[in-house]
Amino acid sequence: MPSTPARLMAAAAVTAAMALPASADMIAKTSPHSVSVTIDRLTAAVEGAGATVFARVDHAGGAAKVDMDLRPTQLLIFGNPKLGTPAMLDGQTAGLDLPLRVLAYADGEGVVHVTYHDPATLAATHGLPADAKYIQMMTGALDKLTEKAIAAE
Repeated sequence: MPSTPARLMAAAAVTAAMALPASADMIAKTSPHSVSVTIDRLTAAVEGAGATVFARVDHAGGAAKVDMDLRPTQLLIFGNPKLGTPAMLDGQTAGLDLPLRVLAYADGEGVVHVTYHDPATLAATHGLPADAKYIQMMTGALDKLTEKAIAAE
């Protein structure tokens, strides 16, 4: 069947949409602080809440080690077994996406962004109950912790 202009435009739109990163499952905020300070503040908030920081990854530092430039980009990996273990008991593959991760990075204009996956996607991806209390608690914790990290104070 010959292609009509409408079909070609629809196909182009679908192709373009597939090329863009899916952002509906990510929560994005901006920070008035540098990437390093934002992650420092997030670390303090996580530890203050009694959770464990497992790693801090400096992607820009890694890039510099191989003589490449990357704008400031850091990832904080943290969690609380009281929330993560029940998720993995419901679907052990949830361990692929746990502990939780928050990325802070500076864009080309120097604006610092804080981004993380919406915990609801954890439920959808791993077949966990969408109404599980641990999903609600992860959602609330990520919001509170990142808000502390980006607070102007």
